[in-house]
Amino acid sequence: MEYFLIALQLIVALGILNVWMLRSGKATPFRGGDAKNLREEFAAYGLPFWFMCVVGVLKVGLALALLAAIWIHSVAQPAAIGLGLLMLGAFVMHLKVKDPIKKALPSIAVLAMCAAIALL
Repeated sequence: MEYFLIALQLIVALGILNVWMLRSGKATPFRGGDAKNLREEFAAYGLPFWFMCVVGVLKVGLALALLAAIWIHSVAQPAAIGLGLLMLGAFVMHLKVKDPIKKALPSIAVLAMCAAIALL
């Protein structure tokens, strides 16, 4: 079970870091609305730039905490709960702009993995 949790932590953390640090300026098929980057995506949701910055700091920080939790196990549950709440918010934003479910799948998948990390 320990290796399964580590695998989930790595998948979630590296996925979040990929989206926010490497692909933030790139188009993906999962961006909300017709957005081509993260800034446009938050604008499509009707959210201000400062809010995107706060969410970005939280997501990157919590992803790093999930990586640290591989060695400091007590950090895993709070980090997973925090990221799970942010993923729930992402899912709601996709619903708000009436995106097809395909665009919301990553947020649902990461939410499910965060729930598994927090509960196991």
